[in-house]
Amino acid sequence: MNSKDSRSNILQRARSAAAVSAADLATWASRKTGRGSGGMIGGLIAGAIDPHLMNSLAKGRPVALVTGTNGKSTTTRMLAGALQSAGTVATNEGGDNMDAGVISALLAGRDAEIVVLEVDELHVPNIAEKLDASVLVLLNLSRDQLDRVGEINKIERTLRACVDARPGMTVIANCDDVGVTSVAWDSPNVVWVSAGFGWAGDSTSCPRTGGAIVHQERADGIMDWFAVKKLPDGSEFRRPEPQWRITDEGIVDASGSLHPLNLRLPGNANRGNATQAVAAAKTLGVDISAAISAAEQVDNVAGRYSVVPFEGRDVRLMLAKNPAGWQEALSMVDRDADSLVISVNGQVADGQDLSWLWDVRFENFEDLKVVSAGERGTDLAVRLGYAGVEHTLVKDTVEAIRSCPPGRVEVLANYTAFRDLRRVLDRNNEEQR
Repeated sequence: MNSKDSRSNILQRARSAAAVSAADLATWASRKTGRGSGGMIGGLIAGAIDPHLMNSLAKGRPVALVTGTNGKSTTTRMLAGALQSAGTVATNEGGDNMDAGVISALLAGRDAEIVVLEVDELHVPNIAEKLDASVLVLLNLSRDQLDRVGEINKIERTLRACVDARPGMTVIANCDDVGVTSVAWDSPNVVWVSAGFGWAGDSTSCPRTGGAIVHQERADGIMDWFAVKKLPDGSEFRRPEPQWRITDEGIVDASGSLHPLNLRLPGNANRGNATQAVAAAKTLGVDISAAISAAEQVDNVAGRYSVVPFEGRDVRLMLAKNPAGWQEALSMVDRDADSLVISVNGQVADGQDLSWLWDVRFENFEDLKVVSAGERGTDLAVRLGYAGVEHTLVKDTVEAIRSCPPGRVEVLANYTAFRDLRRVLDRNNEEQR
């Protein structure tokens, strides 16, 4: 090594050390002043000081990335829990899933043996390359924040290029999702998982040929899909036969063995998430039973699905961010509850285009008191009116909850509405202690 290279290495080490120190200080200050958990600010500062920091933080550790439109945080939590039986884990529990959040998670878990991260779809290629990811879990692809990320096919092409560039990476792919199947189609190391059919409104055409996608039920009761138009090589693009699948009884693994699954989290989507988490954990050497047990222990994810007492009411919090997520969340609403508050904001983090509200079925809430809330509560109220849902409009979400009679209140909110409500409820509970 010549003197020039030696000086360069010394400068790089000094830059990295300065970046880490500045990040630690910023994270401490953020928490100390009550401005947040520090999950973003530390990473932002560290990345600005040392653009190569993410690469050095990987340290050759096994890295699993989880991405998709819905279910990233839940699946990451389940997978991280499963891998804790094999070693210490660095993960971004707060859901900060872009570059800054990833750097913060790596800094917080700099001594961990395994890395498990949820990653925003558009950031996957860069992060997978810098961390030399060994496993990528692909959950689903549907419309989400069109004003930020564009159409689904743009994301599909971005992820497909990443998978094509990393043939040694194992891909855990949901074969029930057309877009995900297209992303993973050419991977030599793909594990196909049937995670269950949910929202299919965004998978009507083939990402590779532009032809129509036909969904149909097979004679054995399995839902299937195929593209009408052939691929350029003349082969058929259709749902692959899964190695793993979720059933009403539990998870069926690659050997055909059935493992009962009893989640604390509600909804069929979470059962599919658990199946992909378990398949990924198995790929990384974790016993299936241990992985399932870890998934079953998860009862909330960053406050989602948690029940919070508030002024004589038990408030259950649910988050939904796009048509697929809203449709799934609405199916989880407890119809035996006393009230339902639906809160919608339209800030940048939510996506300011809320035209998708008209794609979600809000019907059939006759037995619940329904309150429309949020900054865009009036838009939601119009949609509820057309759905024939009797409701009241109270824009402030906290006041909307107060307008409900004492008892059980279901709250379904999008990103910033959920975030802001959590802060109020957490502060209220701290004051009550």
